[in-house]
Amino acid sequence: MEIGKVVKVSGPLVVAEGMEHARIYDVVHVSDQNLIGEIIEMRGGAASIQVYEETSMLGPGEPVATTGEPLSVELGPGLVENIFDGIQRPLEAIQAAAGDYIKRGTRVPSLDRDKRWEFHPTVQVGDTVEAGDIIGTVQENAVLTHRIMIPPKVAAGKVKSIQEGSFRVTDTVAVLETVNGDTEIKLMQKWPVRIGRPFAQKMTPDTPMITGQRTIDTFFPVAKGGTACIPGPFGSGKTVVQHQLAKWSDVDVVVYVGCGERGNEMTDVLNEFPELKDPRTGEPLMKRTVLIANTSNMPVAAREASIYTGITIAEYFRDMGYNVALMADSSSRWAEALREMSGRLEEMPGEEGYPAYLGSRLAEFYERAGKVACLGSDGRTGALTAIGAVSPPGGDLSEPVTQATLRIVKVFWGLDANLAYRRHFPAINWLNSYSLYQTQLASWFNENVNARYTDLANRAMGILQEEEELNEMVRLVGYDALSERDQLKLEVAKSVREDYLQQDSFNDLDSYASSKKQSALLDLVLHFSHEATRALDGGVYLKKVLALPIREDIAKAKTIPEGEISRMDLIKTALEESVTSLIREEATADA
Repeated sequence: MEIGKVVKVSGPLVVAEGMEHARIYDVVHVSDQNLIGEIIEMRGGAASIQVYEETSMLGPGEPVATTGEPLSVELGPGLVENIFDGIQRPLEAIQAAAGDYIKRGTRVPSLDRDKRWEFHPTVQVGDTVEAGDIIGTVQENAVLTHRIMIPPKVAAGKVKSIQEGSFRVTDTVAVLETVNGDTEIKLMQKWPVRIGRPFAQKMTPDTPMITGQRTIDTFFPVAKGGTACIPGPFGSGKTVVQHQLAKWSDVDVVVYVGCGERGNEMTDVLNEFPELKDPRTGEPLMKRTVLIANTSNMPVAAREASIYTGITIAEYFRDMGYNVALMADSSSRWAEALREMSGRLEEMPGEEGYPAYLGSRLAEFYERAGKVACLGSDGRTGALTAIGAVSPPGGDLSEPVTQATLRIVKVFWGLDANLAYRRHFPAINWLNSYSLYQTQLASWFNENVNARYTDLANRAMGILQEEEELNEMVRLVGYDALSERDQLKLEVAKSVREDYLQQDSFNDLDSYASSKKQSALLDLVLHFSHEATRALDGGVYLKKVLALPIREDIAKAKTIPEGEISRMDLIKTALEESVTSLIREEATADA
């Protein structure tokens, strides 16, 4: 272990000399308090270190010891239902050991060293295995089966011994006979956070991640293994949308990273998720969730570590063959930390003071998402979907972080402050947002949900685009100057917005909508357009059509329970009968 000395302290940046044999990205312990840091630049024997803990009262002359290892995370049973800080310290364990505040230099193992897990082998002595193969399982909770894998860098070999029973994460459960000698396999493995975990092959994402949010699933779907960003001004609902995605997306594991956001937002997750039931399993959502919290009052430098810690844990579950969703809230706070460290390193600044390598850092993060053929001989696949919130100052989408992100991701859910102020949730602007997965996912929706799904979505989007054009005319000549057919288009667009797109995240019946319910509801809303047009063709005045009591049933249809979707067909039938009755009355009056 090499010992150097601190020569400069500048906030979270510490410069130490006498570090000739250290390497970039090595983890170091700074001062006698053992503050954890990471080398981010080497100039001869001088190492620039970003310290992940408070550096007040730290001065020149303090010792710096390198561990010779990169920043790594512990991967094994005990990750799910846990909450960690940016460098994977378990916050609940720290609270139990040291109280409500994290003292500097606090060291607690990331995974509980005393808890025992029941291990069940899936291979036998004499079987040949390779890196990535599953050798056994641990039932982590009622929802998740933790698959114990051969670590990626272990050579192929034969199983020399394997045991069934109760083990700690550091216990050896199997021994492999390899060309490099006997290798012990434990329940836990470690992996450096800045290096993506290997896989056999990257595949084209071809299955949608169903979120239960109608605006997203209908107009701007994201594929399992895809990338998406949610930019928007303060108060437009970025965090609430990410909470909704974390709650209701049809994935096996959710990794939620609170990067530089307010602590009460992570508290909301901790309070809500144990109470909410997963619609697929009926179990609390927390049972499939891992939380990484590096909030705004935590050390700035650790924001970068929290992002990499989160994606490495997500890759680990992906390698088991699971579908994983990573929520990063928000990448703007990470970028601000990069800007601060870059300024303290006296690097040449890029646009708006951000480092010139901002785009490449963001790309490194998002490129670790994807659908992959996992390592191992069983041919399993896994998917990691990365969704990042972006918080542009003043909602200016032309600022560097948003633009760099948009060049990388394939789905853009642009939040609109005007929609948010009108209490329209989710406040995703349907005219500005886009999804580059829409075409490749259309066949899945048509085959698995409704043969007319894409047609319905295209008709609805066309109506909303027509509304924008008609609103320009209304501003010039007024609503009454429009023809009845154009007035009907505005009424139908209003119905699409309010009766279909708008959701109530606090209403149990409306917070989540399955694909089948979404399709039936949109079909019902658009069927009103068809029937109203039939009424106009039959000589009925528009005001009579709009006064039909059945419209109230259409407005309430989004709160129909999932098990009673067939009730929407009854509303359609009643609508048709009401319109037919109106046309008959009009014909009688004319006679």
